Amino acid sequence: MGFKLSQESPRPWLWILVAIFSMALSGAFLWIAQKSIPIGTAYAIWTGIGAAGTFLLGLAAFNDPASTGRFLGFALILGGVIILKLSSPQ
Repeated sequence: MGFKLSQESPRPWLWILVAIFSMALSGAFLWIAQKSIPIGTAYAIWTGIGAAGTFLLGLAAFNDPASTGRFLGFALILGGVIILKLSSPQ
C-alpha cells in the first residue's frame, strides 16, 4: 500500500519508507511465527494474509474492480490458509 500511495503523493519517499518499515516488520512477524509452526505453513499464511489484505485494501481504498472471480480467488486463498493452519501439528 505504501508503494501505491507513493505514486499519488507529493512526497513519495515518505510512503516508500513506510513500505520498507512495514515489510521489515512483516518479516519479523514471519520469523516469530516460524518458531512455533512449520515454515511452509507460516510462509503460506504470511503470503495469504498479504494477498487477501491487499485485495481488500484495493477494494476499499483504491476502487479496484470487484468481480465474482476476484472474490472467489479471495475465498480460496482464505480457505487455504485456514486449512493449512488447522492441519498443522502443534
